[in-house]
Amino acid sequence: MSETPTLNPVRDSGKEIDSALAVSPPRPARRPRLALLDGLRLLAAVSVMAHHYTGANDAWDASAKELFPILHPFTQYGWIGVEVFFLISGFVICMTAWNKGLGDFFSSRVTRLYPAYWVALTLSVIVITIWPTVRSTSSWTDVAVNYTMLQQGFGIPNVDGVYWTLFAELKFYLAFAIVVAMGVTFRRCVLFCVFWTLASMLAWQLSNDVLWSWVMPYYAPYFTGGIGLYLIYRFGLSAVPVGIVGVSFVLAEYSVKQRVGNLEPVVTNVDHPIAAWPAQLIIAGTFLFMLLLALGKFNRIQWRWLTTAGILTYPVYLLHQAIGLTVLHGLKDQLPALPLALGVMAMMLVFAWLVHRFAERPLARVLGRAMDRGIADLRQHSTR
Repeated sequence: MSETPTLNPVRDSGKEIDSALAVSPPRPARRPRLALLDGLRLLAAVSVMAHHYTGANDAWDASAKELFPILHPFTQYGWIGVEVFFLISGFVICMTAWNKGLGDFFSSRVTRLYPAYWVALTLSVIVITIWPTVRSTSSWTDVAVNYTMLQQGFGIPNVDGVYWTLFAELKFYLAFAIVVAMGVTFRRCVLFCVFWTLASMLAWQLSNDVLWSWVMPYYAPYFTGGIGLYLIYRFGLSAVPVGIVGVSFVLAEYSVKQRVGNLEPVVTNVDHPIAAWPAQLIIAGTFLFMLLLALGKFNRIQWRWLTTAGILTYPVYLLHQAIGLTVLHGLKDQLPALPLALGVMAMMLVFAWLVHRFAERPLARVLGRAMDRGIADLRQHSTR
């Protein structure tokens, strides 16, 4: 769930410049912003929100399947938006880390992730403390640890259920930071994908909870697939990145099938496993879309509203669950279910823009300056 920056790519036959003695190529022309990537991110966030509002029972004290007979067959799969986020994340993190040092990479990630998270967490805590009808806080100590975004690593409950994905992102950043520390190159990205895939294979074979938790076999194929797609975007089609994407796609299809089989009835609102093929079809469509994007097939699409979509994605994802479910639960007896759910979804989009404009953006500027000073101090004193 990261920003989609503009890239100045370096294209060659697929060979990476790893030698300091190599002659630097001329600066290439700017390529168009990947605007549709912002649209896909918002679509993923809205699908997750629709799942929580119309595909699950949490807010209604009744069966969402009965309340939303038309929407539910679709929104019961809305959780797949998380997998889409991870695929996009692999692509974007590889893009933003290219030609960056470890300090700059760390600073950019902190500045990007934490301001909106702190604001959303504070608002969610206020709402569920005043109206603990759907969610509640276990203790103020747990809430305090949640501000670090490290709560899952200490076995502390998330204040909001969607925060589990942020810890998955942090683990990916930590793993990819090894590549950043050495210098991001074509070869090192390939090796990273190979080693993570091998580690995932071991995690499937071994009954080790720690290994499973950190390797994330369910989600690793999306991160590696995103990296492979970025290599195609930057260097063009060649056997190695196509192979990475192909293997990641097959493993993602297997993983999402396993995920469907392990879903609890409270998620699907049915007493038997839902079909896996719609989930696999969604994943296949997403990989295909991302491949076409990487090949430049959508470069002409530069609709201005897509930039707004990118801005809204992260805050709406962070804000929608605990706050939105509380609102739905409070009004469920006053308004019809479908207009209420759609109205709260629209309200959360507006709320997300307000949070971005008046809280996240100013806080990000302050945090960014502080991080820059901190990284500069670290570099200055690193030899003392």
